[in-house]
Amino acid sequence: MTDLPQTDAASKEADITSTVHHAETSDQDLGFETAADNLPNNYYRSIYFCGTMVACGASFGSGVGGFALAAAILTVINADIGPSAYLDWVALSYTLTVSIGLLLVGRLSDLFGRRYFFISGAALGLIGCIVCATAQSISTLIGGTTLIGLGAAAQISVVFVTAELVPVRHRFLANGFVYIWATPFTGMGPSISYAFVTYYGSWRPCYYLMIGVNALALACWVLFYFPPNFHMKHPGQRVLGYIKRFDIVGLVLFVGGLLTFLMGLSWGGTLHPWKSASVIVTIVVGAVALIAFGLWETYANLSEPLVPVRMLKNFEWFSIVMVLSISVTVYYAFSILWPQMVFGLYETDLIRGGLLCCLVGAGTNLGQLSAGSLLGRRLGNQRWQFVTGTVLGGAFLGGVACVSPTNLTTTAVLITLGCWALGYTDSVGLAMAGIVIDDQRDIGTAVGLAGSIRNTISTIGTAVYTVILSNRLAQTIPAEVPPALVSAGLPSSSVADFITAYASGSAAALAAVPGINSTILEAGTFAYKHASADAYRTVFLSTIAFSGVAIIFAFFTADGTKRMTRDVAATLHQRSNVRLVGEGRNEAMYENKTETV
Repeated sequence: MTDLPQTDAASKEADITSTVHHAETSDQDLGFETAADNLPNNYYRSIYFCGTMVACGASFGSGVGGFALAAAILTVINADIGPSAYLDWVALSYTLTVSIGLLLVGRLSDLFGRRYFFISGAALGLIGCIVCATAQSISTLIGGTTLIGLGAAAQISVVFVTAELVPVRHRFLANGFVYIWATPFTGMGPSISYAFVTYYGSWRPCYYLMIGVNALALACWVLFYFPPNFHMKHPGQRVLGYIKRFDIVGLVLFVGGLLTFLMGLSWGGTLHPWKSASVIVTIVVGAVALIAFGLWETYANLSEPLVPVRMLKNFEWFSIVMVLSISVTVYYAFSILWPQMVFGLYETDLIRGGLLCCLVGAGTNLGQLSAGSLLGRRLGNQRWQFVTGTVLGGAFLGGVACVSPTNLTTTAVLITLGCWALGYTDSVGLAMAGIVIDDQRDIGTAVGLAGSIRNTISTIGTAVYTVILSNRLAQTIPAEVPPALVSAGLPSSSVADFITAYASGSAAALAAVPGINSTILEAGTFAYKHASADAYRTVFLSTIAFSGVAIIFAFFTADGTKRMTRDVAATLHQRSNVRLVGEGRNEAMYENKTETV
């Protein structure tokens, strides 16, 4: 067959290394189905493979865009079909369902076959977007977003689908293809959302767009994706037998524990104060359940565990997961904080501000594409790529602590470069999480568990950054704004009214402050921005601690150079009952004597 593209002399050298490595491990069962040279000549040009790749790309874009577009304009949506005290649940419903679903999709599809999990994910995403597009209340929007989140758990998991279908050496390239589909949403999401609001006068086109992308993904999954099914994975076994042996206790502990823990973290400082019983109890109960889950998986004699313990004992894999988890924390946290900085310190125009808000997502997406465009493999020794990425990302983001209301260019360049470095690290980490495992039949579990851990740590990181910001704002604003207002001539009795009105963003509320005039407003605005910048400065300094932990783990990650073989973990079939059983470049044999795909 014609394999995916080779590029240069380094590729030939890697082929030799890969051949040697494969020979050394030929006596071990690594879970690969075949080698690239044993596939039919037209395999990677077939409509089944090409259609599956389109399904993966459209699904990934849908999983990201289904929430990213709305997240930037939730206040606009609330003003239209609200107001509602439960607006925060729009974000919570997505975060919680994705975090829980990633591991479940990975593990269950490893055991029972992937086709219907990914068809269901696209269907749920499509239905969720239709519900949100027609929503007339925030409650309905929350319901629709819950469906989107459930679907996104499968849609974001496509990184292990593309990984298992191509030779190991081309997994970075396959990831790069998937990230291209996410570019409009992670890279340009806020700008697209604000453009819809500005030029169409509505937020609903955000969901109309996602309905189309989800529909494309669903059609491609149904028509072209025929991976190994349950009977191909487990010849002679019965589905009911696997269901009976499955780790139901572990499933309950994991889902209940993670759901409760993340809910407590997400409530803190938003729906409830951090010291409230609701927050403390949910966090503690969730943490205890997760500890119990870990003990159960380790010491119970399980035939089909939710998480194979051998995976957690692989310290190289664990280190990779920790690095990519801490790296992506920046994207999730600063996707929230950076827009606040943009409109709080620099911009009032929605279009220009929307473009600036894209820098975090665009930088991250550019880093992911850089790693996926063969650089992740061609640069070699992924361990040093991890170290370099975390050092650069930490340095650039720590440098954003120079933030002030007058240095937009410097701040924007630093945050973009920092997100690029950590986006690169995240992409390499996702690929390597499925490469360094001992058995490729666990690739869904490995990448799914990595995703669940990543989302959990990201939620923790976001909570930490948010708490730091709110605590610092509670100090800097009272210390800096009142003296400036009083010096400019505002009566001290009106200071509290000014701070409340300014925080609301309402021009009418500011104009109603007793004693206000243009000079006082200018002085108060200047002081408020500088006080806010002082608070943001502390947040960016705190990123150094996270980066330090990531750098330490980076030294214990794996060098995947010798693993860049031409082995393929799974192949597509023309129908569910057609399976490749023979070998040979031009003499593939199939059950039922059916033609190859």
